[in-house]
Amino acid sequence: MLHRFGDWPGIGRKSFRVSMGPVALSALVAAVLLIGYNRTFWALGLGIFSGHPVQLFCIMLAIFFLTLAFFSLFSFRALVRPFLAVMIVLTAVTSYYMDTLGVVIDREMVQNVVTTTFNEGKHLLTAGFVLHVLLLGGVPAALLLLVRVPRRGWGRTLAVPAVTFTLSIALAAGLLFSNFKTYAAVLRERKDFMSSYQPGAPLVGAVRFVRMVADTATAEVTPLGQDAARGRAYVGARKPVLTVIVAGETARAQNFSLDGYARDTNPELARRDIVNFTDVRSCGTATAVSLPCMFSNFDRGSYTYEKGVETETLLDVLSHAGFDVAWWDNNTGDKGIARRVGYLNFADSPEEAYCGAGECTDGIMLDRLAAFLPTVTRDTVLVLHQIGSHGPTYFLRYPPEFEKFTPACRTAEFKDCTADQIVNAYDNTILYTDHILSQIIDMLGAQENVTTSLLYVSDHGESLGEGGLYLHGAPYFMAPDEQTKVPMLLWLSDGFRSRFGIDQTCLAQKRTAALSHDNLFHSVLGMLDVTTEVHDSALDIFTGCAPEEQIARN
Repeated sequence: MLHRFGDWPGIGRKSFRVSMGPVALSALVAAVLLIGYNRTFWALGLGIFSGHPVQLFCIMLAIFFLTLAFFSLFSFRALVRPFLAVMIVLTAVTSYYMDTLGVVIDREMVQNVVTTTFNEGKHLLTAGFVLHVLLLGGVPAALLLLVRVPRRGWGRTLAVPAVTFTLSIALAAGLLFSNFKTYAAVLRERKDFMSSYQPGAPLVGAVRFVRMVADTATAEVTPLGQDAARGRAYVGARKPVLTVIVAGETARAQNFSLDGYARDTNPELARRDIVNFTDVRSCGTATAVSLPCMFSNFDRGSYTYEKGVETETLLDVLSHAGFDVAWWDNNTGDKGIARRVGYLNFADSPEEAYCGAGECTDGIMLDRLAAFLPTVTRDTVLVLHQIGSHGPTYFLRYPPEFEKFTPACRTAEFKDCTADQIVNAYDNTILYTDHILSQIIDMLGAQENVTTSLLYVSDHGESLGEGGLYLHGAPYFMAPDEQTKVPMLLWLSDGFRSRFGIDQTCLAQKRTAALSHDNLFHSVLGMLDVTTEVHDSALDIFTGCAPEEQIARN
């Protein structure tokens, strides 16, 4: 008698499938993720609780129970396997960035990811990342889907997850309260500890981001500075004013030779008549936060995403004052800042000379600026948003002739480069930014029919491996100086200084003052002699350096 393979006793497809209840499966996955996918988290824990293994065991067990409590909400036969598969893949993704680059996936990082572009994000999809996610995410998730989850009666189906949730919360609370003073101090003072836990940190960040967006979905924009007006410096003027604000990208002050860096990364700017400010702090550590914050009237302590969305910006105030305002972008967009002014995007330009690698270097803005300058007939403020030094593909941010520091890392896989190669590539981006800014200054200085000036400030800095951190976006409370200390410089034409009565020697005396993005909004208004009730002279770096009587005389 012939038998099919599956008909033999003990042999067949089902005999190779493990059977496990939803809660048991959730507990197994929670334990595997905690133990096997949290290298940074365990390293921090071992350091914090060094010499106190019982305290470490108790807090780790409490975190396991909290994770199990969350997983138990999805511990139903139809949901548990796909949900846990998503958790495994998510944790594989976030653990790669946490353990390899030191990148914390919090609410601001989720915001940064959501608002990024494909061109920016594609460089993070390296071969190492794909292999990591495939082996630690895809394979375990696929195996998980083979687990057989038996059917249970409705009473048990509902009761077991409910009891698990309640019991897990109680056990976690009991473990934490066993030494509450110690654990509370750790959670309060070492926020980097829980920020490194996967998948807890990214899940909390995602929930916070969704709630934040939902709260502002129907927000109306509050007008700002509608009383703004140009001052006496404009009365009877024969020439229009043009101020160029360059919003830098990922440039850190530590690698500017103007700020004391040993390498000569600013050879061209050093020969220009500029004021370089050496102690400037950013509002955030990622573009999605820093950029809207620096163009808002809020300081870093009071700025929130909600306030940024619901309030007009510096560009709106300048428009109210009668300026033509435009934003030119060679990055990932204006983050909503320029939605009510002129906007031009270079990021997808087909110009082969600047965009041969599929992304454009900042040189693309120079030709357009040269053509634009002769057309300026009205008082104008132009914002140039650079691609600057955006990583990890630093080598794509400058043309070959600017690869002065060699050998340079020419891949997005930092593990394939030495520390020196990474720094070399980054320094070449700074060298190219030095060239771009110098060229803009020279073009502005050559204008005879326009009164010109330039203000440059980077949105945030960058980590290049210091302390095991790379790139940017670290939570501000734990962000190193490399991510928060940014370059800022000012160039004023002779005609601008004369017309607005600005004492450059006075400004130079403030070059070492402690400044930040908080000063940008008010300083631009003061620099351009714009009067409005929203101007705060205490945050205006031109206060005391542009006497009103001198403006009136000029």
